[in-house]
Amino acid sequence: MASQTETTSRFILDNIGGADNIASVTHCATRLRFQLNDRSQANTEALDENGSVLGVVPQGDNGLQVVMGGAVANYYQELIKLPGVAESAKGDGNRQKSSKKEYGGVRGKFGWVDYAFEFLSDTFRPILWALLGASLIITILVLLDTMGIQDFRAENQPPTYQFMHAMYQSVFYFLPIMVGATAARKLGANEWVGAAIPAALMSPEFMSLGNREDVVHVFGLPMVLNEYSGQVFPPLIAAIALYWVEKGLKKIIPEAVQMVFVPFFSLIIMIPATAFLLGPFGIGLGNGISNALKAINGFSPFILSVVVPLLYPFIVPLGLHWPLNAVMIQNINSLGYDFIQGPMGAWNFACFGLVAGVLYRSFRERNKAMKQVSLGALMAGLLGGISEPSLYGIVLRFKKTYPRLLAGCFTGGVVMGIFNIKANAFVFTSILTIPAFQPWLGYTIGIAVAFFTSFFLVVFFDYRSKEEKEEVRAKITADEEADNAAAANQTEGASASSAASSVPAGAAAGSETQTESSQAQATSTTTKKKRPVLTETSVLVAPLDGTIVPLKDVPDPAFAAGAVGHGVAIEPSGDTIYSPGDGKILAVQGHAIGVKLDLGVDLLVHVGVDTAEMKGEGFESFVKRGDRVSAGQKLMTFDKEKIAKAGHPDVTPVLITNWKRIGGVDTIATGEVFHGEDLLNLVPKESTQDKQSQEGKNQDVKA
Repeated sequence: MASQTETTSRFILDNIGGADNIASVTHCATRLRFQLNDRSQANTEALDENGSVLGVVPQGDNGLQVVMGGAVANYYQELIKLPGVAESAKGDGNRQKSSKKEYGGVRGKFGWVDYAFEFLSDTFRPILWALLGASLIITILVLLDTMGIQDFRAENQPPTYQFMHAMYQSVFYFLPIMVGATAARKLGANEWVGAAIPAALMSPEFMSLGNREDVVHVFGLPMVLNEYSGQVFPPLIAAIALYWVEKGLKKIIPEAVQMVFVPFFSLIIMIPATAFLLGPFGIGLGNGISNALKAINGFSPFILSVVVPLLYPFIVPLGLHWPLNAVMIQNINSLGYDFIQGPMGAWNFACFGLVAGVLYRSFRERNKAMKQVSLGALMAGLLGGISEPSLYGIVLRFKKTYPRLLAGCFTGGVVMGIFNIKANAFVFTSILTIPAFQPWLGYTIGIAVAFFTSFFLVVFFDYRSKEEKEEVRAKITADEEADNAAAANQTEGASASSAASSVPAGAAAGSETQTESSQAQATSTTTKKKRPVLTETSVLVAPLDGTIVPLKDVPDPAFAAGAVGHGVAIEPSGDTIYSPGDGKILAVQGHAIGVKLDLGVDLLVHVGVDTAEMKGEGFESFVKRGDRVSAGQKLMTFDKEKIAKAGHPDVTPVLITNWKRIGGVDTIATGEVFHGEDLLNLVPKESTQDKQSQEGKNQDVKA
């Protein structure tokens, strides 16, 4: 029997367009990161509705990030086991790397800036696991220090504690080697050569040349000795240089002998270049950034404590926080403490407080999907200090979250500035790492203020626009009615079966009549509770005048792929939307209107593409949510000129959003169509219960 992880991984593969649609796939701490050949083939709506998926985030032209939370590695491992996927996986160490840089974002005038951010992000992501583990080991040791058991900074540690220090120090000491490997891999250079370059400068032979800042003569040239353990910028710069060196060597060395001579000459060139030039430059760059921030902190720790958390919500999505992590590590190595992590904690806990508020509202609204997303994000944040599930699953999806988030960042930063918080070690800011900050009580107050500020702002003022809230409410209502309908159908079937079995053989005609009356009453009762279901092939008429456009030709990947619903699009010639049948208004969103038709289908008429950006300008609705409407009733008018002036196509999808609950949706109109004319053929889904019911009726007739 397949596990939940296996089932979900297969579901993800099916809904991104299959293995043939994957150009590459990797993962970070919380997300599966796909580069797709054609993103329009991905059913993002289905992915988003899956309970195990915390969020779906498009990236660039064909990038897609599927947020899975802390168990993402398990899903990744199951995913690459599926047929055809392993060949596309990055970072498995078995695939021959090209000298081509991997980039899946939008290429434009400033594409190099986008690539720089992506380069930093993808360099540090694989290392995150080791850093997380090391930070928790540090936390245990600091906690033991706080309890008075063993001094964290004592030079001479007992063997047990010395060994525990080695557990986390190994990660930071050999960090340049890891960075060299992942940076080279991202650029398309040989990752093991990228690792060997900083390793050479950390070897006992190199370190035995002298002390730090000593000048020794190698090849007759002066070389300044540096301590490269824990450094980040030197291996980054060396990896960039390695990419160009390898690229040049492959042009002049015959392909048949490249495996031998490209790495040979790369090492011969790059190790001396790094030792003499690139390494000292990288250390100087890192020290320069660290000293600049130290100067700001020395001028006013309060200002820095407020500015840092206010910047983080903007720099994290861009990947710019990774260099700051490098500076934090450098501060620990050079100063013995860090002054950035404390204020950063204000941002993290403001983010987690916002998510907690979303979780609270999700419970009150019975919003199952958002409940799952927010709960997973909150646990990853509070216990692991990982903000990505919160950021990508919630914050970046709802624009109104930013004012609530920034308020928490500001108030938390103010408290951090008052107490001048410092970190004794490099850790991830979770509730488990509080002992690593001094004074720890001031830090606790700061993160609590940040957390509850954002939490209460979401609880009292929500985190969505009015339109987003209405859309969610309509979906929750539709899902609940669908569940009620299923339950009612089961109850009806059971009642009918029970009533039939209660009639004894040879019962009087009067008894049969009584039973039929009881059954009719029961059916009537359940009919009131259950949602209408399409029971026979029906025709849906056009809600507006215009020309038929196949759904696949709509200039929006979600509509074109049928992810929003199945149906057709109409290029409008008029300016009015009419109800195609009797029903109830599900949602009114300015540019779109949803109707639950009595025949058993949910209809969405979406005027134009990306017209949500117009915020209702140019649209007039004549109904509101909950109104009963009749066939032919005027629902909405729109201004085609304003839509065109805003730069949006006015092509209008007419969609059946509950298409999964019916048998089929077929377009029967072609060319020009007018409202009230036949548009779609709707085919019911034949259920097992229907078949059983019909068979029972046939048997009764025979009897």
